[in-house]
Amino acid sequence: MSPLVALVVGLVLGAAAAVTVLLRSRGEVGGPRPDPVVPLPEAAMARRLLDLMDPAVVVVDADEAVLLANPAARALGIVRGNRLLVPELLHLARGVRSGGSRRGDVRLPGSLVGSGPRLVGVHGVRLDSGTAPPPGPVALVLLDVTEARRTEVVRRDFVANVGHELKTPVGAMALLAEAIEGAADDPEAVQRFAARIRHEADRLARLVRELIDLSRLQGGEPLPELLPVDVDRVLAEAVDRTRTAARAKGLEIAVGGQHGLVVRGVEAQLATAVTNLLANAVAYSPEASRIAVAARARSGFAEIAVTDSGIGIPRQDRQRVFERFYRVDQSRASATGGTGLGLAIVKHVASNHGGSVTVWSEEGLGSTFTLRIPLAAPPAEPVGDTVAAQPREGDA
Repeated sequence: MSPLVALVVGLVLGAAAAVTVLLRSRGEVGGPRPDPVVPLPEAAMARRLLDLMDPAVVVVDADEAVLLANPAARALGIVRGNRLLVPELLHLARGVRSGGSRRGDVRLPGSLVGSGPRLVGVHGVRLDSGTAPPPGPVALVLLDVTEARRTEVVRRDFVANVGHELKTPVGAMALLAEAIEGAADDPEAVQRFAARIRHEADRLARLVRELIDLSRLQGGEPLPELLPVDVDRVLAEAVDRTRTAARAKGLEIAVGGQHGLVVRGVEAQLATAVTNLLANAVAYSPEASRIAVAARARSGFAEIAVTDSGIGIPRQDRQRVFERFYRVDQSRASATGGTGLGLAIVKHVASNHGGSVTVWSEEGLGSTFTLRIPLAAPPAEPVGDTVAAQPREGDA
């Protein structure tokens, strides 16, 4: 028995004693009616502690009537009057009554909880000695494990995905090293293979760097203090980081929009987010085309829109592009050099700043990614360029 359940059982026994004494004093339990008895302070304290506990606690008797349910249990919607509404919980209680302590996970329907389906871990124990009939009451201790189980699945998938992603460049470098050994007498081949090794090493380094960035953004480190950040500087830094890759494909990056916007945030993280959006646009745009990035103030937010005229995103993939390691076209992953983490990093940067990121896209027409970050102060009057890249119709 876990320490938590042992504590709960002790409290339940004390509370049950208090309830029994009160019921008998009112003549609500069969047998001779004794003189009224005031519950012991310890029993009353035990009931009070049960009421204040986060775990949900329900005590049912042999007839499956609820003898006791703390507020946490009633908040879950599993008790109505003196009846337990979830058949799986009743089944587990019967198992406890016939076979002793039981553990299990039970899924509660969203109609009961009111906030979507929940998964609870249940520990059931008998409150009597279990040696003589009739069977006594059973206590069920319930803990919400929805988030814990979801985190386990995410962590397991994350480890599997990381292993797969690391295996690709590492395997490629091993094969290329063998090829170099076999081509020792061919300088041109050695040079070609060495260039490929450098490419795979860069890809591996980028993957490791982005994994570290994502870990920090997801709570591995506390979020730095949010300070006023000049959006113009963020855009200039992101364009500068992306310029070399854009020139290699003959792409033009046009910068416009409203100048003088200031947001509250971490400048390095915001620059990384916009850089990732631009890098994504560069990777999926045809050669000799145009990418536009612009900022504007709207409804208390600075909206930074990155627009390309690339291949576009199929409708069924538009919401999934922000998932870690998700790629719309796996066959293009090697050609673009992407890790599948860039847009996930953008999403977490936006979330950490109290903002959001959305996408508008049509296959064959291109995409617009819009990063929204709360403004630090009312924007100045628009000056300078006309907006070069407005979010397209349908952007949130």
